[in-house]
Amino acid sequence: MTPNESPKSGPATTMSASVPTALPRIPLIGEDAPAFAAHTTQGPIKFPGDYQGKWVILFSHPADFTPVCTTEFMTFATMLPEFKALNCELVGLSIDSHYAHIAWLRTIKEKIKYKQMADVEVTFPLIADVKMDVAKAYGMVQPGASDTQAVRAVFFIDPKAKIRVVLYYPLSNGRNFPEIKRLLIALQTSDQHGCATPADWQPGDDVIVPPPGSCGTAKERVEKPDPDAYALDWFMTFKKLPKAKLNLPPEAKV
Repeated sequence: MTPNESPKSGPATTMSASVPTALPRIPLIGEDAPAFAAHTTQGPIKFPGDYQGKWVILFSHPADFTPVCTTEFMTFATMLPEFKALNCELVGLSIDSHYAHIAWLRTIKEKIKYKQMADVEVTFPLIADVKMDVAKAYGMVQPGASDTQAVRAVFFIDPKAKIRVVLYYPLSNGRNFPEIKRLLIALQTSDQHGCATPADWQPGDDVIVPPPGSCGTAKERVEKPDPDAYALDWFMTFKKLPKAKLNLPPEAKV
């Protein structure tokens, strides 16, 4: 028996393991949003510097000149004044060239009619991310779906440049834009009023008081409830928050 042979398997062979390429880490809720500089259809932008004091919804789409993306951009562009009224800016992204973006947005304005929307001009910035720098920083490229297109990612970023919400949709299904707007208002309501919002909450609905932090507080809530609140149990207290107290501008169309 030679040194390179084993008693049962004969001559030894060298096995090489396939090492998977590490995927970019997706930024998580509560973390700082990755900073970037980019060229867009509205000129160069620097994030977060250009958006200090504002909410930002950064979203990606798979490709220009595709039908689902076209319906999404028309919807977002039509709702842009509502988001601006809520102190929120929109920033789009795809792995397409700057000139492809321009041609696609011109086509949308000049030719496409959808759900009573026509002559729609997209005035929020659309990032040309051909090298995928921004897409990879935000985990928008997911090889299980496509290694050349971004999935439909949505990042809610607050005025302190913190990630507050992360949503991912597949390539085949368009996003629910009223829900994106509702969630933005819910976040702002929680920040302003120190509350949580229950399932299916809409502006004007009752909100949830944070759970008590001690046994004494829990007992007091049940025995001596706030006149504007009501407890279903020691851990579950609601309070009234009329829409008028949210100070939502008329332009928000809530």
